Amino acid sequence: MFWRGVWGYLPANIVQGLVGFLTLVLFTRLLSPDDFGRYAVAFAVFSLTHVAVFTWVEAAMARFWAAESQGPSLADHFAGLYQATFALTLIFLPVMGLAIWLWPMDMAFRIAVAAGVAGVPIRCLARLVQERYRASGEVAKSAWMDIFTSVGGLGFGVVFALLGAGAASPLIGLGLAPLVLLPFVLPAELKFARGGRADPQRLLSYARYGYPIAVSLTLTLVLSSTDRILLAVFLDEAATGAYHAAYSLANRTLDVLFIWLGAAGGPALVMALERHGPAGLKEAAREQASTFLLIGIPAAVGLALVARPMAEFMIGEDLRGAAAAITPWIAFAALMSGLSSYYFGQAFTLGKRTSLLFVTMAIPALANVILNLILIPFYGVMGAAWATATSLGLGLTSVILIGRRVVALPIPLDSLIRIVVASVAMAAVVMVLPSPGGFVELMLDAGVGAVVYGLVAITLNAAAVRDVLVDRFRRLKARRAPA
Repeated sequence: MFWRGVWGYLPANIVQGLVGFLTLVLFTRLLSPDDFGRYAVAFAVFSLTHVAVFTWVEAAMARFWAAESQGPSLADHFAGLYQATFALTLIFLPVMGLAIWLWPMDMAFRIAVAAGVAGVPIRCLARLVQERYRASGEVAKSAWMDIFTSVGGLGFGVVFALLGAGAASPLIGLGLAPLVLLPFVLPAELKFARGGRADPQRLLSYARYGYPIAVSLTLTLVLSSTDRILLAVFLDEAATGAYHAAYSLANRTLDVLFIWLGAAGGPALVMALERHGPAGLKEAAREQASTFLLIGIPAAVGLALVARPMAEFMIGEDLRGAAAAITPWIAFAALMSGLSSYYFGQAFTLGKRTSLLFVTMAIPALANVILNLILIPFYGVMGAAWATATSLGLGLTSVILIGRRVVALPIPLDSLIRIVVASVAMAAVVMVLPSPGGFVELMLDAGVGAVVYGLVAITLNAAAVRDVLVDRFRRLKARRAPA
């Protein structure tokens, strides 16, 4: 199931990566530095409110579908989750509308926040559909939804930016794309709820499972948004925009990779545990961990190596200097965050001990706030980057140590050592290459680095990559052989 998902989600994640890059390329040019800074803060509000109110419902769909799908209460499962979503929406929108009206801020900022908030319930409904697709192994449908919402969100955002909507433009796109999609996918999902009823006890058990996940994700967002909010307080909106551009450039690149692997890996681990017990889980987890490290470590190292030419090529001139300086730190932070969220953090969902997620995320969140308050006044955007990298390193350590008490997910040390050796070899070669700057240097460094890493990794058989390639070659050869 894992590898079917990995290959099935690959096109969608390639598209997500391209859209993420284009978002920076286009909006750092279409929006003023101040508007880009307003968008950065409004996006943080959008993300925090989504996670705080609706994510527990999405988490319950993802975790409990495998068990409910084989029982008589599937309709109750769907009825409860969708009725809860609609009820939360009726409360969420008026409360947030009143908060925006009372919050003292300029009109451009107010419109941007309102645009983001309006899209939150819409994206939750789309996520419910997508989580069901993922849990049931319907990879193609889930991938198609990812592609449509990513491309559509960018397209709508660009149109509204050209029409002069300013900081609200990207957030309008994020809400409109799933809204256009829902009439085509939601009715079929609601049929699963036909004849079901929302059992309060069932919903309470879902909330007990899912809300600690929501709280931990809220703390994760605090990690990724506190720096921007404090930069706006201590410095200005332009500095916030510059930091957000760099953070998005590095974090989005790694995040796309981990979301890709996690979309396949999470359901596969749940299925392995439910169907094959602890032994099956351990085997599946070791394979996933090796794959995460094989892809994640060189990606982070590569981002650090190409920080300057990537910023020159992808980010507007007013923002690129700061972006190039902090990208290596954000790349390290994104690697720590990805390993924590998409692999080691699975221990708590597999063991149904999601309450411990709060503990593991409270540590780096508190550290992040304290470090930002100390470092930003003296070091500006660089201080924010140092704070983020340090706090996420603490977060990964806490997830590993506490998670092992719930479900001891394996750490493949042999694969890790070989991957690090291959990454060091890649860095050594890239650092001696010529530096023409811009797109040419970016392509040269990325191309040569990928080739060197690939050759060394195959030679060392890091994460058994050589064995996998040989096996696939043999299978392909057998298929082409005449009967």
